[in-house]
Amino acid sequence: MTGLTRRETLKSIGAASGLALGGSATGVLTGESDKSGTASLSRPDTQFVGTWTASPQTPYSSGISNQGFENQTLRMMTRTSVGGQGVRIRLANTFGDGSVTFDRVSVGLRAADRSAAVESGTLRQLTFGGDTDVTLTPGGRVLSDAVDLQVPSEQDLVVNLYTAGATGPTTWHALPTKTSYISTGGDYTDTTDADPFTTETTHWFYLDGVEVISPDTVGTIACLGNSITDGFASTVDANAAYPDFLAERVNDRQSLRKSVLNAGISGNRVLNDSACCGVNALARFDRDVLAQTGVTDVIVLEGINDIGFEKLGPEEPSVTAEQIIDGYQQLIRRAHAKGVRIIGGTLTPFKGAGYYYPEGEQKRQQVNEFIRTSGEFDGVVDFDKAIRDPDDPKQILPKYDSGDKLHPNDAGYEAMAEAVDLTLFQARG
Repeated sequence: MTGLTRRETLKSIGAASGLALGGSATGVLTGESDKSGTASLSRPDTQFVGTWTASPQTPYSSGISNQGFENQTLRMMTRTSVGGQGVRIRLANTFGDGSVTFDRVSVGLRAADRSAAVESGTLRQLTFGGDTDVTLTPGGRVLSDAVDLQVPSEQDLVVNLYTAGATGPTTWHALPTKTSYISTGGDYTDTTDADPFTTETTHWFYLDGVEVISPDTVGTIACLGNSITDGFASTVDANAAYPDFLAERVNDRQSLRKSVLNAGISGNRVLNDSACCGVNALARFDRDVLAQTGVTDVIVLEGINDIGFEKLGPEEPSVTAEQIIDGYQQLIRRAHAKGVRIIGGTLTPFKGAGYYYPEGEQKRQQVNEFIRTSGEFDGVVDFDKAIRDPDDPKQILPKYDSGDKLHPNDAGYEAMAEAVDLTLFQARG
């Protein structure tokens, strides 16, 4: 465990610019461990809260997600939002065309930045209803039993998955924002060493979420969005997407006591699916947001791809501002039906981007006017104002531009997080 603050970490790497429960969920922590160092525990589900997620996507038609894995261990790195005194994980075979079995699964704290090693004494074998293996049918999702592990906030957590048989095409999350690792052949879920993990990857496979026991945490803020939420063009391994910066701000405001989850998918749209970029926000809202353990709030930042994609080819539909707004209203009704507060984020500038066109800018302005003035959202975050160029409000301020005139850089993502009024997330009444 490194103990580095974000500022120290960023400086050091030069980045300044249906759900099935496996096992009981009642009872108390015994504190007893078996010889492998595993300590099983169970607590009321109301004390669990989501601390990390990666929204699942369909595999590509070629490459690693299509090829899958066999007799290999995946060592995947996640970043906690809040900490806790116990942990469980959620696995998903959302888009699998066949069953997949994980023979051994374990979790631990990362030993050091940019390392595949696990901190000594923290490795815990996970079980599923008491069994060390678990099989997910196509579309299936499962929670592990919880284990006793003190998990700090803003800490890299290691999840190891070993599969002896061939997985086939995988459910995954594609955007490269964090380095994980793949072993040579064999089960290395019980080793803390980095040596067997000879291949780097910047994707997550089958890992859908991490939850911690945190009785002091009163809710979860889910950030629903596209690449600008997912963290496209942010520095890899710097944890520099806007939800990462937002999590730091929320943690600093100790009275809020909420976690932050990144439910972004690059290229995602409100209304239409695509092979590369996930099912649309309306279709994935229940799974990726409303089903998150402890969710109380959601920030929606989607729509710029609905506007721009029609310029990418004749097969892409033309979408009106009114249709995007209708999609927002559907999300608002569904959030409110579950007692979840929903915050609208204004669409950020895209003049100069590859799919910019003047009529698209008019649509963006119309959508933003609805977000700002309709009163239908429970609050507004003016991301547009936070990163636009005052001298040309149709474009991103150059110091916040990653270079493609669409996606912010690390500083731009931090400015977006700073624009969020944290009082929006205070307890009601």
